[in-house]
Amino acid sequence: MHSVVFVQGGGVGVDQELAVRRILDAAGVSVQFEVVTAGRAALEQGLDALPESVFAAVRARGVALKTKLLTQKGAAPPTNYNVAFRRQLGLHTSVRPVRNLGGLASRFRGVNFLLVREISEDLYTASEHELVPGVVQSFKIVTAATSLRFFRFAFELARRTGRKSVHCIHKANILKMADGLFLDCFRRVAADFPDIAAKDLIVDNTCMQLVSRPQQFEVMAAGNLYGDLLSDLGAGLVGGVSATAAVNHGDGVTVYEAVYGAGHEMVPKDKANPLPLVLPAVEMLRDLGEAVAADRIVAAVEGVLTDGQVRTADIGGTATTTQFTDAIVARLR
Repeated sequence: MHSVVFVQGGGVGVDQELAVRRILDAAGVSVQFEVVTAGRAALEQGLDALPESVFAAVRARGVALKTKLLTQKGAAPPTNYNVAFRRQLGLHTSVRPVRNLGGLASRFRGVNFLLVREISEDLYTASEHELVPGVVQSFKIVTAATSLRFFRFAFELARRTGRKSVHCIHKANILKMADGLFLDCFRRVAADFPDIAAKDLIVDNTCMQLVSRPQQFEVMAAGNLYGDLLSDLGAGLVGGVSATAAVNHGDGVTVYEAVYGAGHEMVPKDKANPLPLVLPAVEMLRDLGEAVAADRIVAAVEGVLTDGQVRTADIGGTATTTQFTDAIVARLR
């Protein structure tokens, strides 16, 4: 039996959790979830949005499956609890698999790359202040130590997954110091991986290349802001958020995260697509040594999508979360 922390953020995450539990059970995988709440779900229980007990549980077990953490209703400006969660847990690298899912309509076929994003620095440190009224200064933080760790992770991931190239995405032609340092660290690490082609690409050209010929990419390594933008662009290439997952890495901890979530005021109860949490769960199973079960779940999902009779509203159907889950479970049994 695998022991995993389940971080519940509320809203559609509750429906997605039930779906994932049923699908894992139908696939014959035994997972013991320790459920903890964070974000709006924690606030509604009278707790802190990010209780220390959540981080203690994740650090103790080392593996977590997480729904999207919702913000407090009516908060202005709303706090991004997902970013705060990553920062407090010390997560430093996010991996987004961008690949086609059979049966899900997309503009491109044959897309299969890993978007590797540094998530501890850059503009996401939110270090900014007002110099004088009407003039705001924001700091883009880039350090050699973090960049070297990040690129070593990216190249090791490429080697481990049998990929032959890594693209560094940057804007060093303009940000000569910040992105220049980032690019220099890429080249220093690349020298230790002669078996992997090291390529670099300016971020605006990258966007054009992605919407022209995305099949050319195997691993893309980008800083926090560019990585955020490119990961959503990548999702759009293969069918939207239904085909995405995020795997966030820290020292001794891995968090498998749904990149989409919403409150029931936006998506009514039992109307959510469960795939944004099912796919991170599939990535988790692979890393836990349950590749056969993971493949069976993907095959079942693709079978349901290809059949086209049972789909949730966001992907062109009328099915409820329960009905969509029923169809997947039926193919697993």
